[in-house]
Amino acid sequence: MKPTDLVVTKWNARYRGRNLPCSVGRHGIGVKMGEGDGMTPVGEFQLCIIGVRPDRAILSSVIPQQAIGPNDIWSDDVKDPGYNLWQKRGSAGYRHEVLRRADPLYDAFGVLDFNWPNPVPGAGSAIFLHAWRKPRHPTEGCIAFDPRDLAWIFASWHNRNRVVVRG
Repeated sequence: MKPTDLVVTKWNARYRGRNLPCSVGRHGIGVKMGEGDGMTPVGEFQLCIIGVRPDRAILSSVIPQQAIGPNDIWSDDVKDPGYNLWQKRGSAGYRHEVLRRADPLYDAFGVLDFNWPNPVPGAGSAIFLHAWRKPRHPTEGCIAFDPRDLAWIFASWHNRNRVVVRG
């Protein structure tokens, strides 16, 4: 592990000498069993892209950013040919998560390389770094932070950093 890694445990994360409270999946941290298991996967991951709502957040980061549009979704339906990919809402009727939300959870979010960009259907959809609902409120498997801490993580990130999730 490098000192610049973001090291995530059940109750906090350590990054650049700071301890940051965080939230993980409702079933904790462990081996991902499949789609919808509520588990944050153990492992080492890259932060690949940041989604940002330009009407709510402006970020400084070396990570490539993509604007979140009103029709943007993330498919979590294993039957969808676009499973675990960022896409535009269509008429196909597959289950998905809306990326442009009324709440602030996805005003800015980072996509980890867990089962992405070449997803295996059913292995588990995206693991995001995103804002939390409230301190330590569990996620569906993502890693959530106070919005100020999340913005700081994105601003201080370097491409050589990793997200290290420990059980």
